[in-house]
Amino acid sequence: MTYDLLLALVTFAFVSSITPGPNNLMLMASGANFGFIRTIPHMLGVGLGFTLMVVLVGAGLMQLFDAYPVSYLALKTGSVLYLLWLAWKIARASEPGTGKTGGTPMTFLQASAFQWVNPKAWAMALTAISAYAPSRDLGAVVLVALIFGAVNLPSVSTWTILGQKIRVILTNPTRLRAFNITMALLLVATLFPVIYG
Repeated sequence: MTYDLLLALVTFAFVSSITPGPNNLMLMASGANFGFIRTIPHMLGVGLGFTLMVVLVGAGLMQLFDAYPVSYLALKTGSVLYLLWLAWKIARASEPGTGKTGGTPMTFLQASAFQWVNPKAWAMALTAISAYAPSRDLGAVVLVALIFGAVNLPSVSTWTILGQKIRVILTNPTRLRAFNITMALLLVATLFPVIYG
């Protein structure tokens, strides 16, 4: 990979990782509701889960979608339904310690598994492999995945820190509820490009 292509890949990884999407909005909500430390497994699940996803997409999943287009439609439908369910859970999250809804931060495995139903993650992985490892040779695929892994973790940490900083403002249950509903609505809004794009 040439230096120019590598720089373009790093830029693409940064822009796609730092911009709002389901992962980042959920991490911000988790940072606000549970704090940074309790959200670490969620952040690691996003970073490592997505890195593995890029490797597996490059290693052959793209061919599956090419051969069976209905499989991509099924994935898209499942992803939309799951994100709607997550938005519902975020909207109903209560203040930590109230015990009203029993909310807990997403675990490492849950966050890793979430990458497989996250439409933005699929778009990022498919674009990254198509643009930066078109030959799909293992070395190029692994390099793309490692670049994303290195860029993704600091990016998602930024959203968690932002959520934690907002937590100071959200000490009032009414403001916390409004924040959670807003995050849920924004999460639903991320689906419009998937549904109508």
